[in-house]
Amino acid sequence: MAIDEVLLSRARSAILRFYRWNEPAISFGYFVTFAEASIAAGDRAMVRRWTGGGIVPHGADLTYSIIIPASDPVFAESSKSIYEKVHRALSCALITEIEKGEFVPVAALYERRNETESTVVDCRYNDCFASPVHADVMVDGRKVAGAAQRKTRGGLLHQGSIQRGNLSEEFRRIFSQLLANQFITSAIDLDILSMAEELGATKYAADAWLHRR
Repeated sequence: MAIDEVLLSRARSAILRFYRWNEPAISFGYFVTFAEASIAAGDRAMVRRWTGGGIVPHGADLTYSIIIPASDPVFAESSKSIYEKVHRALSCALITEIEKGEFVPVAALYERRNETESTVVDCRYNDCFASPVHADVMVDGRKVAGAAQRKTRGGLLHQGSIQRGNLSEEFRRIFSQLLANQFITSAIDLDILSMAEELGATKYAADAWLHRR
């Protein structure tokens, strides 16, 4: 969480970052109460996100973040438009990993529901993944990818979770190519990591932040 916030404050170009979790955990949105999150967490580690959204389980998923600085022309687009474009690219990339099953964005399910006047959204996941929104990604009626955003004067942070643990490097490459015509693979600078370590200790690991609501 701290790395994403620091990257947003320092980014000069768009960034796509993939990461995993060292242990089972949950992250919960800025507006979720600690009481709600602690019930869902059980004995798992907890962290409050800077972005919105609900309660997301981590451990077996692939987590990613996209940082778009205010200098990027995409920043002028609406948050909803960016969300939809990211998930459209994610859907296309995931098709290469999924051999069978109905694979559609939630928007298509809503359209079908309006046509058939029947309920087609299956809410078998707990918390955030029980409530898919317009552009989330579904496989066989189950939400497998969702995200939350925060937009500031300096840029936009999009944090997403893909609830599949066996995604290949090829998936990451295709997803990256669908988001940008050109991209460079690189490690995070040490000064960014140093700033994030300090921010993590003073903010994200602090009880004042965790119990903010």
